[in-house]
Amino acid sequence: MSSLTSRERMLVAMANGVPDRVPVAPDMSNMIPCRLTGKPFWDIYLYQDPPLWRAYIEAVNYFGTDGWIWSLEDFHVPDPDAPAPDPEEHTETVIVERTPRRIVTRSFLQRPGQVREWSPHVTVYPVDDPPSCVLAGKVGLAAPPDKWERIEGVKQQKQGFELLQEALDYFGDRGVIGALVAPPQLVGPDRGLGYSVYDYYDRYDEVKAWAEDLHQQQIAYLRRILSGPVRPDFILTGGSGMLVFGTPQIIRDLSLPALQDLTRLCQEEGLPSQVHCCGPERELVKMCAEETDLSSINPLEIPPMGDCDLAEIKQSFGAKLGLMGNLHTTKVMLRGSVKDVRRESLKALLAAGENGGFVLSTGDQCGRDTPDENLRAMVEVAEEFGVYPLDFGRLEREIRRLD
Repeated sequence: MSSLTSRERMLVAMANGVPDRVPVAPDMSNMIPCRLTGKPFWDIYLYQDPPLWRAYIEAVNYFGTDGWIWSLEDFHVPDPDAPAPDPEEHTETVIVERTPRRIVTRSFLQRPGQVREWSPHVTVYPVDDPPSCVLAGKVGLAAPPDKWERIEGVKQQKQGFELLQEALDYFGDRGVIGALVAPPQLVGPDRGLGYSVYDYYDRYDEVKAWAEDLHQQQIAYLRRILSGPVRPDFILTGGSGMLVFGTPQIIRDLSLPALQDLTRLCQEEGLPSQVHCCGPERELVKMCAEETDLSSINPLEIPPMGDCDLAEIKQSFGAKLGLMGNLHTTKVMLRGSVKDVRRESLKALLAAGENGGFVLSTGDQCGRDTPDENLRAMVEVAEEFGVYPLDFGRLEREIRRLD
């Protein structure tokens, strides 16, 4: 097979085909690109200088990986039939704390003649870590602030399909860009972002009605994406910790119907679909392989973070699903040596590389201080040992040498 571009290579593997070689796309979508800019992380996450997707593309170029952007932060296709916001209400996000180590923002709702209603949550932007949305009391800011400052200096970005086109043009053949269309799922009880497992059992009818309504909203949203002037390379669905905050039975009840419709629509439109689910995932892999039209799934994390054995997953479900994973982000990528990374990368190729349909990657999100040489070692292994048809005898000999 002639040499493919990174974008072509990723698309073939995500569709469970056989590319020229195994693509290599470690999950470094956040902290590592920010570190490489040399800027405070709030410059990227809050002030969009540069936006995260641009920082990630520069990281792809720096390491020579095959690129994978799961979604653009500001990509959204609004519902033209959605009710217009109340012109009498004003919502604003402001800075309520600024120190050399962090910036904290909080939102308020202002109605005419009424006291401001402050959100119970704040967003904390550390200088050298990604932001976190937490209850205000957890960071000593429970009381409504008596002073704040407006957020100024944010770099304005394009929106919607204009943003998608700009990112696709800028990325070129270096990788793929997805759009997020997530099914209903439960979240942690203290996040304030949706229903938790407690709500599921305490207010089942309410939660079930919400899930069914969101299911239809997301199908309509996917149709708006598909009818636009430019398409993403794939649709990302699923969500972080689906089996952390729920059980397989809850996923089957709340999430699976939407996953079935979303993946079926993607298949009809010839667009790859991919599930992301960090943490335990094996039961979701089985569900998606046997009961949906999903194209591929990641990150297939190993214990203790997850419950996936890559070789078993490949043997059981590799005929149906493309796989993306699964080097341990802490033990191997952050704390391991180059030798460790090479050995585990070779083992992943041996476990899941046969007959294509595999992207050499990591578990969810490599840490900020992951050594550059460890990321480059993954690329070197894919380029040296990942060319199809794979030489499994050579892989085994090299693994024994490194052991």
